[in-house]
Amino acid sequence: MAPPLRTPRRKWIEEGLRALAAGGPDAVRIEPLAQALGVTRGGFYWHFEDRRALLEEMLDTWERATTEQVIERLESEGQDARAKLRRLFALTSSSVLMTDLAVRDWSRREQTVAERLRRVDNRRMEYLRSLFGAFCPDEDDVEARCMLAFSLLIGNHFIAADHDTRSRADVLELALRRLAA
Repeated sequence: MAPPLRTPRRKWIEEGLRALAAGGPDAVRIEPLAQALGVTRGGFYWHFEDRRALLEEMLDTWERATTEQVIERLESEGQDARAKLRRLFALTSSSVLMTDLAVRDWSRREQTVAERLRRVDNRRMEYLRSLFGAFCPDEDDVEARCMLAFSLLIGNHFIAADHDTRSRADVLELALRRLAA
């Protein structure tokens, strides 16, 4: 008789991140995750000591996937700083953003999450500074462009305004062109 197949650890983490994006940290519960994966909750304990361990792994995965792996990908493509900025905007999807926003909301209630978010945001700003600094000699200009770009990356998904005859993509391209000028 073959040993039972276990749901891979990464599947639990992925499903946890989907639940987090959809309903915040309170939505990350073992039983609903098991149901969504089509398995029993017992399989959870093969991989995680408890829910807290899953939440930590989810945050680790979120941090790697949305920060370090993005930076590594952009750097490996070998383009100039302006092209990297355009690519960064192209890589920021709404599903990634929803998880990011859920982490931001969670950080308002839990100090350890707030500390991690600060570290992640500081790393992201550091990378943006390196990109803008490649073509902007003025430190104040670099800092302002970083703040505007970061705000645009996060906030543009929540603006429902029309742009007359322009598409949202066209307006974002215009904004990025002006930031990268």
